[in-house]
Amino acid sequence: MAVSPADVAVELGRPTPTGDTLAQWESWIVEARYLIGRRLGDINALNQGDVDYVVKHAVADHIRNPDSATQVDVAVDDARVSRRYTSGAGRVTIIDEWWSLLTPQGGVLGGAYSIPLGSPWSTP
Repeated sequence: MAVSPADVAVELGRPTPTGDTLAQWESWIVEARYLIGRRLGDINALNQGDVDYVVKHAVADHIRNPDSATQVDVAVDDARVSRRYTSGAGRVTIIDEWWSLLTPQGGVLGGAYSIPLGSPWSTP
């Protein structure tokens, strides 16, 4: 199953967008999948449930805080409402916790002195 804008909308508790917003969400889904493939190789070789989870949450987080705003204040008459955000990257970001879900060894991609199979130093 691939993530769709409808899946992200459910995660956010919003209706599925239409028009330009729908296209933007689709673009962010593609971007999240690209980032995963760029870092870990063939995305189809990964657990697709984990990939979908990470993509959905990365896009939802980006929608919640797309521009790295730290505080927004709205004042009407005597009332004032403030909303504080933690600083974001301004783009779709996959946090370390999600990367560890995607890696086959639970976050270990290889360490010091590790030699991948098929390296020039391995013997048949």
